[in-house]
Amino acid sequence: MPAEGTRMAGLWEREVGRLQPKRFANAFMASRDFVQSLGIQKRLREHRGCVNTVSFNSSGSLLLSGSDDMTLVLWNWEAGTPATSFHTGHENNVLHAQFMPFSGDRSIVTAGADGEVRHLQMREGGPVVVDRFVELEYPVHRLAVEPGSPHTFYSCGGDGSVWHFDLRGKEATKLFSCPSINDKTTKIIELYAVAMDPRNPCYFAVSGSDEYVRLYDRRKNFVNGDSIFGTPVEHFCPPHLIGQNKDGITGLAFSQAGEMLASYSYDNIYLFEREHGLHFNNFKVGKKLLMDETMGATLPQTFKGHQNMQTVKGVSFLGPNYDFVASGSDCGYVFIWRKKGGELIRVMKGDKRIVNCVEQHPSESIFASSGIDTSIKIWGAGGSEDPSVASFDEVDDPDPYLFSMSSDSDSSVYMDDYIFAPVSGSSDGEDEDDDSSGEDTTSSDEEDTEEMAEGDESEEEDTEEMADGDEGEEDDKGGDGDMDDE
Repeated sequence: MPAEGTRMAGLWEREVGRLQPKRFANAFMASRDFVQSLGIQKRLREHRGCVNTVSFNSSGSLLLSGSDDMTLVLWNWEAGTPATSFHTGHENNVLHAQFMPFSGDRSIVTAGADGEVRHLQMREGGPVVVDRFVELEYPVHRLAVEPGSPHTFYSCGGDGSVWHFDLRGKEATKLFSCPSINDKTTKIIELYAVAMDPRNPCYFAVSGSDEYVRLYDRRKNFVNGDSIFGTPVEHFCPPHLIGQNKDGITGLAFSQAGEMLASYSYDNIYLFEREHGLHFNNFKVGKKLLMDETMGATLPQTFKGHQNMQTVKGVSFLGPNYDFVASGSDCGYVFIWRKKGGELIRVMKGDKRIVNCVEQHPSESIFASSGIDTSIKIWGAGGSEDPSVASFDEVDDPDPYLFSMSSDSDSSVYMDDYIFAPVSGSSDGEDEDDDSSGEDTTSSDEEDTEEMAEGDESEEEDTEEMADGDEGEEDDKGGDGDMDDE
């Protein structure tokens, strides 16, 4: 009999009937072996612009994607083919799209860079009925569907507003605008993420262009009609960032245990729990803390290594028990950390430029990723789509421009996830040469630094010729027409 606790022991117990197949599968998906076995299984090609949003339906049979080309595609991802596609009616990039639960996968809500929130109903026979709920002056970045409800969802946008929608009466209600804490001359902040606690849908969180995650209880915030601002029941922020006014948060995600991930733009990803709340620790929101004030406080788990300065990126949990944390990066890689301890386990090439979205399948050991490329990658355990994919050492260095961005860059750059122009050419041609977007994998920070240094030396011999070097690099890439001039 194999040694207890090993993968072989689990296989033996499954074969002799001591371990149920589902428990064995969950144990494997929570293991390092699972993460190390991941590779690209399929590429889904249909869009003609950056793919800004991907999400599975509740059964996991369909994948929904939205793009800069203003279309939605419903994918039979196992076959690698689109089930249907249609124009959304948005006049600018589709930034987020979600299935409404218990709707037979025929009810979809979308948010766009044109400031619109739309509801699309797919009728029998193919026609799509579109209702426009709101049209704001600023992009609507994110939607949050109430768990278990086919009717209600929330949105947040660049004007700092949070809206509540009810499909039954086609009602759109502005709940509040989010006030600035650090800058008293600015009445509101821009919002980039909204997420609901799956354990208790009364709680939802928002984040945006400052360092705070705000948690709201919808039962308490909107009783006083005299106030235009909602009142958070809790704030979350790493102690060293409180009152700094130097960062923003682009992505939020809740686990089934009520843990909350927040992806900062110039800092790291943090895992917040109840004991990390500022009110819980009697910290004053907006006031910088002295060193002795943080003594004894529980610090949130940190996940380091990725870069999040160029676009609005999400963050996700992976695994049946939310054992891992995953995020895209400005360097075009997917990063996976172990939730407990924050160890970086795997780094995989997922895009020529930037990975923005990582979305897990609801029940299988599958996840999807998307970004600036026009294709969507489906990742799973086992052999990848192309066993001849280059090893990490052979992969082209990430764009040195992305790594040279300093924290002094204009904040509007990293917050605009719709700054990339729609691709004019064929999506097939765009990804045809992208062999580097394969199944590879980790390297130490020292190796990455050495590779970047070598890449910089080969591209430009003099720092004063940076501009010429960048132009030459773009000429070499040829088909990368999916970004505006940098």
